[in-house]
Amino acid sequence: MSLLDSLFGRYGGDLAIDLGTANTLVATREQGIVLNEPSVVAIDRDEKRVLAVGAEAKRMLGRTPDNIVAIRPLKDGVIADFDVTEAMLRYFIGKATGERRYPWSPRPRVVVGVPSGVTSVEKRAVFEASVQAGAKQAFLIEEPMAAAIGADLPVEEPTGSMIVDIGGGTTEVAVISMGGIVVSKSIRTGGVVFDQAILEHVKDAYNLNIGERTAEIVKIKVGSAFPLERELDVEVNGSDVMTGMPKTVRIESEEIRLALQNPIDTVIKAVKDSLDLTPPDLASDLMYYGILLSGGGGMLRGLDQRLREETGVPVHVSPTALENVVNGCTRVLEADTLTRSYTQSNR
Repeated sequence: MSLLDSLFGRYGGDLAIDLGTANTLVATREQGIVLNEPSVVAIDRDEKRVLAVGAEAKRMLGRTPDNIVAIRPLKDGVIADFDVTEAMLRYFIGKATGERRYPWSPRPRVVVGVPSGVTSVEKRAVFEASVQAGAKQAFLIEEPMAAAIGADLPVEEPTGSMIVDIGGGTTEVAVISMGGIVVSKSIRTGGVVFDQAILEHVKDAYNLNIGERTAEIVKIKVGSAFPLERELDVEVNGSDVMTGMPKTVRIESEEIRLALQNPIDTVIKAVKDSLDLTPPDLASDLMYYGILLSGGGGMLRGLDQRLREETGVPVHVSPTALENVVNGCTRVLEADTLTRSYTQSNR
């Protein structure tokens, strides 16, 4: 490593990236999280050029003319459109480093969180997209390990820790001990599937078309996995399926809970399957320390209660659920031993 590389690596040139289906977070060692934007890109299909990335692009979802399309280049936690993902990463890396970099400064190393169930081909796509977007070197870390590190779980101890990280595209379940993942399960069910379930319910029950953004708002406002002490309701605006005219309905939290039943059941099954595969000594640790919920989906009302009822294991929601993966990636940057132990490199 050159002197310049060493200096810039030490003083914030390197980046930690949580490359999510719904949102991308970028952090540095010195400043912590410097960017948190939707993983959305707006493209002019006629001129084949990128018009907007991140928050600006998300505002265009469902509101663009025919020649402009706002898309999510990642699907189920992996790259679905390589060129668009590269453009998005280039924008995010540039935004995170551009204000303090010089033409002669070294390119940053990046640590990127990826689902534990990705294939070697999918890993290679993340490596290549990161390097093409401006990284000198890319390291990949499995998201449940990154989330566990970011949530301060004792991953290096001879103690069983279980984390359930529910992101936009995937749910990652892992039991970790002695710096390694003992049991893991990755399913392609996450917040985006929750949103789609709500969207379809509103269409079937009320003949009302709503967009992804509206479905997400409904989930945040009234979504739940367990009966609430005081049930909620929300006013939803959309267009009538039959007439195309604007229409407003009021929806109760009970029916949204029912709409979310299938994807929630899928998540619970993944947790139960992982518990079944956990060695007895580690399972006894889990009865004491419990399961930690992470990711945006882990914050769904009552999910901790539902999991506790279904498994008999204590369940806790991480207070930093949305930031655990990127914080874990940042800690990997801070310790070369962690980089060697927990990540795979493209070199």
